[in-house]
Order: sequence, then structure tokens, then C-alpha cells
Amino acid sequence: MEVHAEVDGSGVPLAVLLKRELHNQKVEKPDILFGEASKSKKGEDFTFLVPKCHRSPAEGSIVGGENASDDDAISVFAIFDGHNGSAAAIYTRENLLNNVLAAIPPNLTSEEWTAALPRALVAGFVKTDKDFQTKAARSGTTVTFVIIDGWVVTVASVGDSRCILESAEGTVYFLSADHRLDANEEEVERVTASGGEVGRINIAGGAGIGPLRCWPGGLCLSRSIGDVDVGEFIVPVPHVKQVKLSNAGGRLVIASDGVWDALRFQEALNYTRGLPAEAAANRIVKESVTSKGLRDDTTCIVVDILPPEKLSPPIKRHGKGGIIALFCRRPSDEMSEDQIDRGCLEPDVVEEIYEEGSAMLSQRLNMNYPSGNMFKLHACAVCQLEMKPGEGISVHGNVPKHSRVDPWGGPFLCSSCQVKKEAMEGKLHSTSKNIITQRLYFYRGC
Repeated sequence: MEVHAEVDGSGVPLAVLLKRELHNQKVEKPDILFGEASKSKKGEDFTFLVPKCHRSPAEGSIVGGENASDDDAISVFAIFDGHNGSAAAIYTRENLLNNVLAAIPPNLTSEEWTAALPRALVAGFVKTDKDFQTKAARSGTTVTFVIIDGWVVTVASVGDSRCILESAEGTVYFLSADHRLDANEEEVERVTASGGEVGRINIAGGAGIGPLRCWPGGLCLSRSIGDVDVGEFIVPVPHVKQVKLSNAGGRLVIASDGVWDALRFQEALNYTRGLPAEAAANRIVKESVTSKGLRDDTTCIVVDILPPEKLSPPIKRHGKGGIIALFCRRPSDEMSEDQIDRGCLEPDVVEEIYEEGSAMLSQRLNMNYPSGNMFKLHACAVCQLEMKPGEGISVHGNVPKHSRVDPWGGPFLCSSCQVKKEAMEGKLHSTSKNIITQRLYFYRGC
């Protein structure tokens, strides 16, 4: 997991992207406008809307901060779609951001902070899940978690809530992953290799019906926070994608599966044309319910990232739209490099900085940064527990001796987080076949 070192069409160095702005004083932070809408069926969808908050964790659970300086402030938006109750969604809403921010060392430059964020998101998701397990609650939740830092957007996701970006030009980018077992063969293979069983509900020996589910428990997702009774192979390790917008801006649509089960991505965006963020969110929810009825909680957040003082949605240029899942640099004939360097509005370019979806903690916590490893020394890389030198267990402790990875090198885990890591990898799997047979009598909604 490395930040791309070359401009090869697949990525751009983070240092290059941020230094370009630091040297150009005319490029300012964007204006952030947002709106939300929701129709409740089960009361298990929750949102988190913080347009301005500090980069450091707060003493309380919820992080806010209207008095955060513009240079220090970030924006955070999230959807938590609970299942089998609302406890996991509520707990995650109240604790996830603090857990993420606590995993980032202090005194980093802006460039270093942004580079450290993907790894901190992984640590924060896993710590939140681990802490929630102590609550003895059986619920779970999907999470789509968006952090906006200037023109850089970072999205971490588990489950089937989704986030899409429409650039000012009208091109659509997928910023989250779909962890439904029906939609992800790699996740099916991972779950079965870790000790889970994947299949559809069988009725009286007939053909399987409904979506693919993981047994025991019957969850149709491979990743979530909570779901302690389903099995540790349902992991909280998020897919993370980080991109940088041009200062032409763009629009984010973050929505629960109640929207995406009813509307296609482009269809949802078409309904928002010319509408401000709040009206756009209301229109998406209204059309979703009109299309399929209110079968599930249906929630949508729309966030407009706009050039300063341009308080309207980005203008879409006709004939250039499309949906792409991979990122590329598109040349523009409209502006010269000299115009861009002088701080003029940049051509509509969305540049990928980072993307990783592996469920392996040893891979996700071992990021190499341009300025070196920036995890906290003598602290657990997941829960931030302070440890004495020599107490920590390397995330690479079980690698073969011939591996290039140094098993004695950090980052390090405390003993309880090491147990959590091994359980997620299926090394502590001890599920009884008697429990698996209960799948005919119980499954949870998702």
C-alpha cells in the first residue's frame, strides 16, 4: 500500500498535488454546501453532518467545532445504515470520527495528515467495531464515511451504502465499494476461506432463494461494524478511496441502499439537475420511494464542493458526461498550464491519490509515506493503547522468514488487537456446525 510515486495514469503523488496548491496562494479552500433527506421504515438509518470540525479528537464523543480555523478545519459527512436494531449505528455515529482522528499522530503537516488519513480510517473502523463488541449488542451497521480536506475527498466504506462523485463536467466517479456478497466474488472467497459459509436460503430442500448470505446469521454483507454473533469473518476493514478535485468542484451523493435499490446512479443524478443540495437530496429520496415504495429506510446526503463564493451547483457541460470507475487525467484545450499556475479555474480533472480494499490488517496498516512511517511509536496501531518497548506484536509477526517484510518491524498491535486480527483472518475460527444448521430458522435483514 503505497502512495503512487509516478504520474503513470493510475495515480499522482500526494506531495505534488498539495504543493501545487501551497505554492499558489490564489487557490482557496472550497465552499461546502450540503443537504439531507430521509424516509424511515425501520428507524435504523442515521446521518453525521459536520461541515466544519477540528483535525484532533474531542473530549466528548461527537466531534464538532464551529470555531475551528479554516486552515485546521475538515468537513465530515456519513451514513450509518443499521440492521437488526439501531445500537451499532448509533454507537458508530458517536465514536467513529474520534477513533479515526486519534489514530493520526500530532504535529503533522497538512500534507502528512492527508497521507496518514487512509490508514487512520482503517484503525478507527476496527477499533470502533472492537469496542462495540463489548456492549453485548447483536446489531450491525454499514458505514459510508466521507472526509473533505480542501479539495481532497477521502471515502471509507463497509457494506452497501454508496458514495458517488459527479465532477463539474458531469463525469461520475465511484468512491465506495459494494460489499454485498451477491456483488463481490472476491469477498465470497475471503469469507469462505476464513471459515464462513455462503449460500442462499433453502426451503424444504428446494433451490436457494433470495440473495447470497453468510452463515451463521444470514447477513448478506461481507463487511460491517458490529454483527458480533455472525462471525469475525464479517470484517470492519473499510475500502478507502482518496481523490483530489480540481477547483471547478463537484457534487457528492451519499445514500443508503434504500436509494440504490430503487435508482441507478445516473438516474439519481439526473433528478438533481439545477437543484441546490437540500432540494437535490429530497428529490432523490422522493423518486426512490415513488419507484419502489418505502420498503426500507431511505436516506440521502448531497454535498456540493464549490469554488469560493460560487453558491450554486457546478455547471454540467453537455455531451461530456459518463460514468467511470477508474481515474484518469483528461487533457483540456480550454486552458493553458500558465493559466492554471496563475490560479485560474482549473480544467475539470479528478485525480486519484489512493485506493485500497484489502481486508488484511497487515497490508492496510503498513503504509509507506513520502516522509516515512507516521504511526505512533509504542502505541497499538488500532486502539492506540500505550505499550512499553517490546510489548507490541508486529502486524507482520506471522509472515514467512523468506518474506521481504521484517516481522520485527512495526506497526505494532496490543495483545487484544492481535487476537482481533487473527479472528478476522479466520485463524481463531471455531464455529460449530450445529450453529450453521440454524440458518433455516433465522437470518437477519440487511
